[in-house]
Formats: sequence, C-alpha cells, structure tokens
Amino acid sequence: MRTVRLPSWAIGILGVIGVIAIWWILAATVFAPAAGSKFSSVPTPPQVVATWVSDGFSFYWTNFSVTLAEAGIGYVFGNLAALILSALVLVVPRLEGVVMQIAVVTYCVPIVAIGPLLILILGGAKTQGATSATAVFLAGLSVFFTTVVGSILGFKAADRASLDVVTVYGGSKFTQLRKVRLIAALPNILNSLQIAVPAAFLGAVLGEYFGKIEQGVGPIFVAAQVTLNSPRVWALFLLCAAVALAGYALVGLIARFAAPWTRGRSA
Repeated sequence: MRTVRLPSWAIGILGVIGVIAIWWILAATVFAPAAGSKFSSVPTPPQVVATWVSDGFSFYWTNFSVTLAEAGIGYVFGNLAALILSALVLVVPRLEGVVMQIAVVTYCVPIVAIGPLLILILGGAKTQGATSATAVFLAGLSVFFTTVVGSILGFKAADRASLDVVTVYGGSKFTQLRKVRLIAALPNILNSLQIAVPAAFLGAVLGEYFGKIEQGVGPIFVAAQVTLNSPRVWALFLLCAAVALAGYALVGLIARFAAPWTRGRSA
C-alpha cells in the first residue's frame, strides 16, 4: 500500500486550520459570553478579525512602529555588546569568568524588579511617538545572555589544527579570532541572533508596561485590558506573535545565505 506524504507547507497549513477550528469551537461553547456580558474571555476568530478591520491599519502601525523601533535599537546594541565581550574573552581568556557572570546576572534579574528603577533612571519617551529609553534598555538586556553564551561556545568550537597553523605562521590570538574562530562560530552566532529577535520584541513590550510612554504596543495592551476588550487583546496578541515570528524567520533566512554550509549546501 502506497502512502501519500504531504509536504511540510501543507502540514503547516493543516495545523493552523486545526488550531483555528479548536479555538472557534471552544470560544463558542466553553468560553461563550455570559448573559449581559459584551465580550467573552476568549473571542471567536471572526470577532478578532472584525476588531482588526474596525481599528484600522493606521492604529496598529502607529503603535507597533514605536515598539519595533525600540526592539530594533535594543537588539543592535545588546547583541553588539555581547559579541564584543565574547570576542574579548578569546583575546584575554581571564575575562571569561567575569563576562559569564555578567551574562548570568542579566538573565537572572527579573525585569519586573529592575523596570521601576530604570523608569526612575532612564525615564520613558520624551515626546509622543518617541522611543522609550527603558524599553530600549530592556530589549538589549533580553538578548545579551543568549548571544554571549552562543558566541563563546561557537568561538571555542574552532578546529584546533587550524588554530595551530595560524600560531606556527606567527599569528596572534586576534588573528586566530579573525581567520578561524569567527568563521567557526558563525553558525552559533547566527542562531543566537535568530533567537534574540523575539526576546528583543518582548523586552521592548515589557519596558512599555512601566509607563511614561503614550504610543506603543504596551500602552494599548494596558488600555484593552482595563476596558476588558478581549477581542482587541487577542488581536494584539496574535499580531505580536506574527511580528516576532516574521523577525525570527527573516534572520533565519539571512543565516541560510550567510552560512550555507550549516544547511548542507555549498557556499
């Protein structure tokens, strides 16, 4: 008996349809709105789509553009600091313990604990539509640990024989880093940068929750929760998931071209 194997994209589409169907059934039965209630805790898919249409593109773009800017700035500076410190560890090995301790501290410190302090120190957005310094800092903080650990592990995975060849020809540790370690670590670095995309976006959204900002995903999330507007909350949730997934996929696509040998293809 011959079995028919569906392509991966078809399986993905069927999975999405199945999730939507289960969501719709539960929203219409188990989580149906009580008598006299305007919204249920779990709206149906048509209610969410209707919310997207009624709110309009400009409403979401005005707020998401601010959050994306905060996440992008934090992503760049957080990963840049992580890469510089990781490279410094290879040049000065004694600094590895210090750098790893810093990375662990940034990962373990809860954002809800340092958020109020950052609001007092850095403040929020100075003008309407401007980025929040707190949100940018938390976005950078959210990506630091992942990139540091991935980069250091990648740098250390370099082939020992290649490193010895550079040493024999009089190359320094910096030459080893530039000629051998960086190429060997590129797959790990790209994977870390890919994972850091959703983390940066989440850090920016959480930074907006602490206030002193009028535009962004955080403020409209809070407003929708206060008014118990569950369709808008779900609409925002799905849009945030889509944005994070799109960023993750974009960096993954760049990684496929930057390091094709990791996918079994020739450069």
